[in-house]
Amino acid sequence: MSEQEFKRALGYANSAFDLLKRSGIPPYPQFYELLYTYATGVNPTLNNRINAIFRSGDTPSANLAETLYNEFLKSDVNDRMSNVSERMHARIEAVHEAIDSAMTTANAYSGSLQSASGDLEREISPLAMKDLAERLLSETRRMQETNRALEQKLEASRDDIASLQRDLDDVRRESLLDPLTKIANRKSFDEGMEAAIAEAAENNAPLCLMIIDIDHFKNFNDTYGHQTGDQVLRLVAMTLKSNIKGKDLAARYGGEEFVAILPSTDMEGAVIVAENIRRAIQAKELLKRSTNEKLGRITASFGVAAYRADDTAAMLIERADRCLYAAKHAGRNRVVSEADLETMQAEAEVPGVSAA
Repeated sequence: MSEQEFKRALGYANSAFDLLKRSGIPPYPQFYELLYTYATGVNPTLNNRINAIFRSGDTPSANLAETLYNEFLKSDVNDRMSNVSERMHARIEAVHEAIDSAMTTANAYSGSLQSASGDLEREISPLAMKDLAERLLSETRRMQETNRALEQKLEASRDDIASLQRDLDDVRRESLLDPLTKIANRKSFDEGMEAAIAEAAENNAPLCLMIIDIDHFKNFNDTYGHQTGDQVLRLVAMTLKSNIKGKDLAARYGGEEFVAILPSTDMEGAVIVAENIRRAIQAKELLKRSTNEKLGRITASFGVAAYRADDTAAMLIERADRCLYAAKHAGRNRVVSEADLETMQAEAEVPGVSAA
């Protein structure tokens, strides 16, 4: 974790503890998670609800916090996984029962055949022969019916298992998507970052990471409201996603920060992509949907870092984060790469020369 990330996380943690203390809510893990999430702003709908509670003057309580936690943070993924598991168990049990029934019938049929074989070795009357044939025919029909029932259950099981697989795939996809922007979430980014680094190391291929932060987003949110803020987040996410391709991965990193993993892309190419996205964001004029009021334009700052041999994900993220902070400190609405950062630092060390 970079120093900036640590300070940011510490700030969120302090805010969460302060809210717990001021509200008189017990410092249980789930309530801390609730208010930490509120402090980060990653769930605008949750923030809207809590802000409305604060504005109404209602006294926060553990029961209210529990209700909010269950509504917004208690994931239904485990419940859905449990449901799929139960369905899978029921289907397997049904198949086992069908197989057991078929085996019982098959054993009985085998016994009938052995008995008939013994009867046929002896001389039997035509009437006894007729009874034997009818008995074998009846046993054969029962065996056929049992086999048909087994085939039907196996066919139904095959369809059910295919449906269960689709449900599992859906649950996994949902668990990897940010619910607001519909692009990859932090969990998906973490997995993608590890995979991209492993591939770059194995193939000695270039890899770049881009971190994006919407400029003055808090002020914009406070001025125009969270719904309009949500619109901005979706707009930036859509712009980011539409300007990358192939194996690139766009994700929401947290709050108003986004990231893009750019495999097989060198620094020069990554800076070009970042500039294209920066210009595309700046070119879009925002309208308040309810009134068609023009809200102006938004801008974003970018930090771009390139993978180095033996880098971990944390090391690459830290360098990109440093570049992002340099972009913000240099005036925002710009792209700063590692090469740019080195130049800026060198100029800052030369007397009489200042960074742009």
